[in-house]
Amino acid sequence: MPKGRKPKGPVEKKVIHPYSRKAAYLARDAIKQERKEKLKGEKAQRLNLVGEKLLWFQNQLNPDKPEYTRQDACEITERYLQRFDGELEQIELANSIKGRQGRQHSSREAIIKQTIERERAQYEGNGFEIPDIINAKHLKIFREWNGDLKKLPCIKMRKLSAKGSDSKPSTVSQDTHMEEENEEDKSLDSDSDL
Repeated sequence: MPKGRKPKGPVEKKVIHPYSRKAAYLARDAIKQERKEKLKGEKAQRLNLVGEKLLWFQNQLNPDKPEYTRQDACEITERYLQRFDGELEQIELANSIKGRQGRQHSSREAIIKQTIERERAQYEGNGFEIPDIINAKHLKIFREWNGDLKKLPCIKMRKLSAKGSDSKPSTVSQDTHMEEENEEDKSLDSDSDL
């Protein structure tokens, strides 16, 4: 008997039952892909923010200055924290015009204020992360950086704090600290005598 001809049209795919193992596998795979894409987007956004911050610092550097002190770094950081002042003034000016109802640009104003508060808290607290411009070797690497986000790990960062900007604590605090240590030593000696 002769063999029958094969149909030339596209072969119809089998329909997958919604409760089958194969359907569950495909659903898991789709969820995994979505999660990967989401993480990839978040990482790219975070790198962009760090890249913008580093570019701002790079633009503020004086090309003639070979080395920066901690005080210079604090001054540059203060300028960075005040970078939105002009925009906030413009928003206040737009809102001060009489005859308008509501506040214009209120969402942008809220975002700016939150950013300023967060960065100020970091700077006055544990420390605000800036490129290491105090070390001459790291400063040279930072100056040569061309803004490529792939080379971001090569740039060394340093945490700078407002309370750490004083090179050494005041003598009063040192004296009280020494007195406290002496009192602790005396109390330990008296405990050991018993």
